[in-house]
Amino acid sequence: MSNFPLVTIICLCYNHDKFVVESLNSVLNQTYENIELIIVDDCSKDSSVATIEKWLKNYSQIKFISNKINFGNTKTFNKVLQFANGDYIIDLAADDVLHPESVEKQIHCFQNSNLKNLAVVYGNAEIISENNTHVSYYYEVNTKQKVIKKPATGDIYLSILNQSTMLCSVSSMIKREVLEELDGYDENLAYEDLDLWIRTARNYNFEFIDCVLIKKRKLESSLGSQFYKKFNSSTRKINRSSYLIIKKTITLNKSKIENKALLKRLHYEMMKAYKTYDLGLFLQYVPLELKLRFL
Repeated sequence: MSNFPLVTIICLCYNHDKFVVESLNSVLNQTYENIELIIVDDCSKDSSVATIEKWLKNYSQIKFISNKINFGNTKTFNKVLQFANGDYIIDLAADDVLHPESVEKQIHCFQNSNLKNLAVVYGNAEIISENNTHVSYYYEVNTKQKVIKKPATGDIYLSILNQSTMLCSVSSMIKREVLEELDGYDENLAYEDLDLWIRTARNYNFEFIDCVLIKKRKLESSLGSQFYKKFNSSTRKINRSSYLIIKKTITLNKSKIENKALLKRLHYEMMKAYKTYDLGLFLQYVPLELKLRFL
């Protein structure tokens, strides 16, 4: 393998006209040079397309795809992945900002890790506001910006199931061959990361590097703000996707310990369904719980 393998960064934009230029510039400002940037707009309702096209006047060699209808993140990413040439892939939201050394640090980790079957390298993220002010860190840090409690490295399948490790997905880089083996994102889901990490962790290792790799913007419309809204259609879609993920994961489990770990996550999701008054979803979890208890 080359000492400087190609990294493809897929920048997905949806109504991010205020932030997309900063995000794109953060890719161009990387200390690692062998990068392929692909921009895709998923039929934004704001002026994102015009903003991107104006920016592209200085970078005509960069590929830009503009969806005529809104496909959603999972379908859009899979569509664009077909055009990617990189050995490694980063899924970058157009409102997030990469630190200048992010790609270099992740490639260095891939090339120098002692772990076999390493598929994903991830790090910490700084949470910022709409106005670029500091909010927090994804993983709490000390005065030297080092994580106080490090998330898991290596075989993290069990720790993902029992939620002892919450993966910072926006800071992740994944091997392209692994994504292709897993057929990319599950297009039946409203969100992609948890399902992908579970399927990847079943057979591959992950490595955490203790540094901030990205600034993640916290917006009112962000996915994380949708989980607990009552009588909300987006919340229902997200939480029903979690149900599908748990149902799929049961078929991946190989031991009672793993079933017990998944049971913990199931109870967490049941509580979300209860708190958002989604009684139908709550009742759907009951046979899954019985199945996990008696497998």
